[in-house]
Amino acid sequence: MIKDTINNIHVSAEKVLVTPDALAAELPASERGLEVIRQSRQIISDIIHRRDHRLLVVCGPCSIHDIEAAKDYALRLKELHECYKDTLYIVMRVYFEKPRTTTGWKGLINDPHINDTFDIETGLRKARELLIWLAELELPVATEALDPISPQYLAELFSWSAIGARTSESQTHREMASGLSMPVGFKNGTDGSLDIAVNALRSAASSHRFMGINKQGQVSIIETA
Repeated sequence: MIKDTINNIHVSAEKVLVTPDALAAELPASERGLEVIRQSRQIISDIIHRRDHRLLVVCGPCSIHDIEAAKDYALRLKELHECYKDTLYIVMRVYFEKPRTTTGWKGLINDPHINDTFDIETGLRKARELLIWLAELELPVATEALDPISPQYLAELFSWSAIGARTSESQTHREMASGLSMPVGFKNGTDGSLDIAVNALRSAASSHRFMGINKQGQVSIIETA
């Protein structure tokens, strides 16, 4: 890292992160798990477009901080998922990133040990391991897309994604949403207005070109359809 009187004045450290491809090779999802995700994405899309009469229910903890507790919750939710499958389509909320109004714990990916060590690589591994386990359980999962880089590491394992109230108005997040492969929902703005969410939907439904990273970790120009 270059640090002088011009560059990186307010940056104290820099660490190279494992690439999305390398992490996926280390922790691959099974074809069975991926097929569950493909099917659940289609079901959610059908519900949204009223081709499926069931009610979509996204429920679960505010954020994941304890992997074993999350698994216990998932096993219980799976029972409900099966019990009410004729009328409800239950999706587990699995949020790894927390938007903060000021400061605070930013989620399992950013600080998995909850001790300000910010071991992001371990956080990504823990997140991917849990998502693979949930796919094998055949329980669809939802998340909030917050960081524009983390989807390259995890997005193929989610069935639904949200853009939160603090980021629905963000051009970066609207561009990112336009390229996500699962159904995406936009929350109303922090002022309660629906206009922000409606404009976000219109923007995300359009094609965009923006800078991002690819699976090899290279900075790329991303074009969405």
